[in-house]
Amino acid sequence: MKKLWVILLIVSILIISINLNTSKKEDKVKIKFSSWGSESELKILKPLIKEFEKENPDIKIEFLHTPKNYFQKLHLLVASNLAPDVVFLNNINGQMYWANNIFLGLNSFLDNDRLISGTDFFDNALKAFTYKDKIYAIPRDISNLVIYYNKDIFERENISLPGKSWNIEEFLITAQKLTKDFNNDGQTDRFGFGFEENPLFWLPFLWSNGGGIIDDELKKIIINKPESVKWIQFYADLRNKYHVAPTAGEAGSATMSQLFMQGKLAMHISGRWSVPRYRKDIKFDWDVAKFPSGTSGSIVDADASGWSISKKSKYPQKAWKLIRFLASKKSIDKFTGSGLIVPSRKDVANSNVFLAKKKKPFSSEIFINIIPQAKPTPANKRYQEIIDLVNHQLEAVWNGKVSAKEAIDETFIKKLQGLL
Repeated sequence: MKKLWVILLIVSILIISINLNTSKKEDKVKIKFSSWGSESELKILKPLIKEFEKENPDIKIEFLHTPKNYFQKLHLLVASNLAPDVVFLNNINGQMYWANNIFLGLNSFLDNDRLISGTDFFDNALKAFTYKDKIYAIPRDISNLVIYYNKDIFERENISLPGKSWNIEEFLITAQKLTKDFNNDGQTDRFGFGFEENPLFWLPFLWSNGGGIIDDELKKIIINKPESVKWIQFYADLRNKYHVAPTAGEAGSATMSQLFMQGKLAMHISGRWSVPRYRKDIKFDWDVAKFPSGTSGSIVDADASGWSISKKSKYPQKAWKLIRFLASKKSIDKFTGSGLIVPSRKDVANSNVFLAKKKKPFSSEIFINIIPQAKPTPANKRYQEIIDLVNHQLEAVWNGKVSAKEAIDETFIKKLQGLL
């Protein structure tokens, strides 16, 4: 009888233990988190995820890494009601989701959290993620454009370095002085400036002079404004009239970044993402300058990448915990230390982690100083369709086959206006 009681006691303990273990497993919530990112980014992100799981043993993160065709795959997940709990995205692609009520507004999360606040971030970073007065993502970084320049070439040619107050006319004169045919064979050996056909890189010429593609209220196409047409033509003329920028044939298969690293470009426009590679591979002296001023000032983009919560998430509070952790000063410090991003957090941006006075570019403060005058790209939920049309229509302008005025006709504008 005594043995029977012992056996029953052991069985009871085993049952309780199994139930406890099962309960623990059931209590562990799985949060799906999707992001793109290079290998260098993953080396930062994966340890952060592990650290978060250690601090939050009740949460397991299922990381969905999509290095290519990220938004196409995200669209499929959303359409199939399989949207991840936490989604990394940018403000331009985000417009489609916000307009279709796919993500949660995060204002109440921010307002009720003691560890993170809207005041931690640059206003323009939050503005980029604001749609109809709701904040739909917490920004990791703020993306903007600067002029990268080869300091050795400037000094060798005895040309003044780009200054804080330089304007577009001075920029053109500088680019012309820097463009050289060293052996007088009629072929340019070094160009003063790069040339990118993506609107991201030529929109600052329009914005800085009162033009653009879409107005800030997203109600009207303005690429046909005289200011827009004039500065699209100016940009095309950098290649076709002034010959300070390479044609597609002259660039060949090389990117503008590659030509810059080879010393075949004295200046080009790019974002902070160029810094890690330039620090690693460039042997000459280089730095950054602000975009030259036009009639409306110096205006570049203030776009952002950050984290959103799916409206379909069963665990929004736990998803918020992950976002709060990733957007903390400690985490943003780690993203910033690689040189890859302009941090959205003001405390990190103004620290030595970002400014890094002993690392190039020595003028990193320019990325921060230009934020108040910058603007999130005016984009709506059909922005990609608009850009596809613009790219197609302006291809002949970039190649010098037609003028900007000829390309931007009434039929083209009607097509664009129909996408607003």
